[in-house]
Amino acid sequence: MSFKLLTRRSSVVATLALVIVGALLPTLSRAASLELLVRGSVNAIYINSSVDGVPASGTAVTARNSRGATVGTGVLDSYGALVLYDIPAGKGYSVTVGGITTPAFEVLSATNNPAASLYTGAPLQPGINYITMRDGIKLAVAVRLPDGKTLADGPFPTVVEFSGYTTAAPHSLIDAYLGRSGHTLNDPLLPSSSTAAGSLFAPAMGFASVSIQMRGSGCSGGAYDLFGPTLATDGYDAIERIGRESWVLNHKVGMVGISYSGISQFAVAGLRPPHLAAIAPMSPTDDLFSTGAPGGIRNTGFAAGWIAERVHDARPSPNGQSWVPAQIATGDSVCAANQLFHNQAQDVNAILESHTDRTASLYDVRSPLVWASRITVPVFLVGGLHDEQTGPQWPSLIGALAKNKKVWVTLQNGTHVDSFSPQVLTRWWEFLNLFVAQRKPSALPLLAQIFMSGAQPVAGASFPAVRFTTSANYAAALTAFQKDARIRVLFDNGNSSAGSGVVSAAYEAGFSAFPSPTTKALTYYLGASGALAATAPASGSVAYAPDATARPETSAGTSFNAWAAHPNYNWTPVASGSGVGFISSALTKNVTIVGPASMNLSLKSTATNTDIQVTVSEVRPSGDEMFITSGTLRASYRTLAKTSTIYSPVPVYTLASAKNLTPNVAAAIRVPLTPIAYTFRTGSKIRVTITAPGGDRPTWKYGTLVTGGTVTNTIMLGKGSALVLPSVSGVTPTDTQPACGSNRGQPCRTYAAANNGG
Repeated sequence: MSFKLLTRRSSVVATLALVIVGALLPTLSRAASLELLVRGSVNAIYINSSVDGVPASGTAVTARNSRGATVGTGVLDSYGALVLYDIPAGKGYSVTVGGITTPAFEVLSATNNPAASLYTGAPLQPGINYITMRDGIKLAVAVRLPDGKTLADGPFPTVVEFSGYTTAAPHSLIDAYLGRSGHTLNDPLLPSSSTAAGSLFAPAMGFASVSIQMRGSGCSGGAYDLFGPTLATDGYDAIERIGRESWVLNHKVGMVGISYSGISQFAVAGLRPPHLAAIAPMSPTDDLFSTGAPGGIRNTGFAAGWIAERVHDARPSPNGQSWVPAQIATGDSVCAANQLFHNQAQDVNAILESHTDRTASLYDVRSPLVWASRITVPVFLVGGLHDEQTGPQWPSLIGALAKNKKVWVTLQNGTHVDSFSPQVLTRWWEFLNLFVAQRKPSALPLLAQIFMSGAQPVAGASFPAVRFTTSANYAAALTAFQKDARIRVLFDNGNSSAGSGVVSAAYEAGFSAFPSPTTKALTYYLGASGALAATAPASGSVAYAPDATARPETSAGTSFNAWAAHPNYNWTPVASGSGVGFISSALTKNVTIVGPASMNLSLKSTATNTDIQVTVSEVRPSGDEMFITSGTLRASYRTLAKTSTIYSPVPVYTLASAKNLTPNVAAAIRVPLTPIAYTFRTGSKIRVTITAPGGDRPTWKYGTLVTGGTVTNTIMLGKGSALVLPSVSGVTPTDTQPACGSNRGQPCRTYAAANNGG
């Protein structure tokens, strides 16, 4: 038996590649030979084996640590491949395949940064390229130069977009949209429109852009693991490789992207690659648990469906992403070889379903909230407070970024795609010029405006003038930009002069923090006959029978489009007996609320556990009722972290902290409400309703506790049951009260009192 190293092994690249010639498996003849490749990856082990060139499928595999203890087992798949996950970093691992045991090798951790020699190689060219990660896996990247430019015109300010969608497909969206040289939108080698920030906007703005295909998807090698440990290291390695290119201005790159490629930026920036200049995440989430299990209740709607789609996309060609067979057909042998481990993608939904709590070992490495505290580069963060996909809880990232003084955040009412608002994109352009290109901004190029306008879900919004174009120099422009308020809040998005439902805010305000240091608590107590009052009643109670089946699962109507000017919402009222409502008296002045809120309850139940949904709305003098925000909580997760504030309860969500209710004994429960940025107008009333989860969001569904209406929840009235809102002063609306249905992301209905009168 002889061993031959296929790749050079250094002290920092822990990749073990072995050829075993003439080795005998129990079922093989003496003439048969086994080829075995084993890689120590980041908290994982990659194994591939073949016999006489035929995959050794069905062969048993055992991995052991330096003490000889078994750390993973499995069977090689039809490609002869297997990936063992959740392996602690360390040296001395070995793998036994069909009775053959490898020499010792190392499993990496995210902090094992390679030597700079990994980041050298042939210059990257326009179109598709492959770059090698620290564990030897090759990722596909597509280099897209500024429109009409060649490498000879460089260096260029450069951004990267890191996604698992069809990202590195090498053809040009610009050419396809403009119909150049016969290019059409039917081209299978076009990147997804979901990657427009990097694949379309950036080249149209005069930036070079590099589209990085996530591991285990498309033409990238490796196995897919949603936001797993290799997300950060792959991003780090890619940025360090790209940043050294001669055509990259200042040898620094920025990161851009919305949603999927917005979320990915946090882990990468958290590892602090030296060639990273800044990040600009749009419409992210703060944590996979808060999207996948809001309030500790499984999101069986968008979150589960999206994860299933991503795992499906990660299958090997021709069953995964549709661009891969087309790329292989061009003769791309690397793309074909990179399908090897794609069948080893993690079944992420199954993993999450097996962890009903927020298991730190599973979620922390995948959490933008955890990574954010490590980010030191400038950040441009934007999202909607009614995001129907990743969710409206993302502003908790602001607190995690508090120590970074170069962070600018835009919050607005609205949907997932509203981050592409012209009022946002103009500031995004300024930010990228100042912190990536390191130059003062110029007017937004016409071609970029054309494509950015085309990305609007509703036509009609205009682009504000770019600021700082007349500054004396770059330093002056940078100084002026850095005087912007850290927190920018756009109010009444959809109710501006641009037209009802158009992605354009009516007015805005700036704050130094979120919530603002000048925030004052506005407390409303739950009272008898459905009153929401400034003073607490001495006693009393009100009961309801929580039943999620009493209302539709979502607020989406038929043929629903969340991004339309006036979506077909089906936001139904509280069903008889299945919830309670409380409503204030008419406001005597405008009241502006900015920040997260808390619904404090003294609640007892006939069950040992119950799921609670709290909804805040505005009831107008006209009788219309508009959705403002909501929040959910499984009562057993009522234990709060020390980081909780009067406005923001932060449940721990661990099994160790979970506590069932004692039937018919009141418990103190604080339900976290997702952030608000809204001015309640004079004459309107503030309403809060309490029900079982469901019916308030268009794409989120809840795997809530089944009650059949047989459970009774009782709210004890008094000081223990109150709505606490973060009120700010100095904000003056410039628009009239939004008409029912005009504010984006906020469904509207005719007010109907609940059974208890509120």
